[in-house]
Amino acid sequence: MPQFCHVASEDRVLVVTIDRPEVLNALHPAASFELAEVFDAFEQDGEHRVAIVTGRGERAFCAGLDLKSQASSDRLPDAPLSGFAGLTARYGGTKPIIAAVNGLAAGGGFEIALACDIVIAAEHATFSLPEPRIGLAAVAGGIHRLSRQVPLKHAMGMLLTGRRVSAAEGLTFGFVNEVVPGPELMGAARRWAAEIAACAPLSILATKECAIEGMRFGTVQDAMHARYPALERMVRSEDFIEGPRAFVEKRTPSWKGR
Repeated sequence: MPQFCHVASEDRVLVVTIDRPEVLNALHPAASFELAEVFDAFEQDGEHRVAIVTGRGERAFCAGLDLKSQASSDRLPDAPLSGFAGLTARYGGTKPIIAAVNGLAAGGGFEIALACDIVIAAEHATFSLPEPRIGLAAVAGGIHRLSRQVPLKHAMGMLLTGRRVSAAEGLTFGFVNEVVPGPELMGAARRWAAEIAACAPLSILATKECAIEGMRFGTVQDAMHARYPALERMVRSEDFIEGPRAFVEKRTPSWKGR
């Protein structure tokens, strides 16, 4: 059983709750390695189509690296190959992940959210990359993801000051998809997850692969002419036939995922 998180299966949705509220859900290496195993298993299983990651309690999603555990060391903390929380360096992740940000998302906590595909935030949530204030830098993807996900001036305003941004401001910047009252957060995240899970699973995998991998190319034309294995698999699938057929017959598709 996981020691630093709670994992629940809810009708094709995996809900992962970081469970270290005593330190604002900050992560030490052992917690990151544990989460890496959880998300490795999620990638491989045939049951879950989407995951939600959140933090226990109302105060914090994740306060980043557990600095108390790091203060006694003079070297960088150990981390799984898939990065902080098993997510920030998971470049080959195929399934959608939703961040349900229930409070403070600072440093590595914000980097977790930036590594997810969709961010739903409670009204009281805040986001920051305060690493420069303590002699560090947001090198777990924060610098590069933020500057790609929002206008550069907004990104630099956060990166160079370490200031906190509210959920409402994050929605305006564009790295938050929806802001809801705190008690409604998980309901909203589950609503987004249900909408994803209702789609053809191979279409979702192909769409995510095309969107993420396509960013490697300098032009839309090059991206459109690139080869995407998940897209090829989708075109060869039974679901590729089932979807249009169900539309014509005015019924709900029966997705096989093959």
